[in-house]
Amino acid sequence: MSEVSESARIAKRRGLLHAGFEIGILLKGLHAAFEIASGILIGFVNPEFLRRIVRLLTRNELAEDPKDFIANLMLRASQRYSIDTQHFWLFYLLSHGIIKIVLVFLLWRKKLWAYPLAVAALVFFIAYQSIRWASTRSPVLIALTIWDAIMIWLTIAEYRRLNLQP
Repeated sequence: MSEVSESARIAKRRGLLHAGFEIGILLKGLHAAFEIASGILIGFVNPEFLRRIVRLLTRNELAEDPKDFIANLMLRASQRYSIDTQHFWLFYLLSHGIIKIVLVFLLWRKKLWAYPLAVAALVFFIAYQSIRWASTRSPVLIALTIWDAIMIWLTIAEYRRLNLQP
């Protein structure tokens, strides 16, 4: 293989990784805004209020079909929603969202010192999500952990790309 074609292949790969990184931080920013809004909303939804809303929403469906899967799933989930759960999600969503919004802004501005900071924050989130997953077995936490791992990989690739530029 010639050096020119090898260089072109490497440049193409770096371009794809850069595009993936740009899309990834855009999605992280949107997700962070959603987390902040959700965290604020969760602060106002106490467990008893949630249970009343779910009972109201599922009452007709369960009257027609007492074994309805979705309605029963919603009822069980609302019964497990406690003050501790509310506090966890309030803290998790607000802290995660605020930290990510700040990091996305810094990465978008290409502040080189923010790349290792972003990786460290994502590693912390993965550790925290893994500990929480051990007690909850939540598939949502698995999905968030996988997404954070992908973003670590893309962030490292982008950091290397920026350090190689003249």
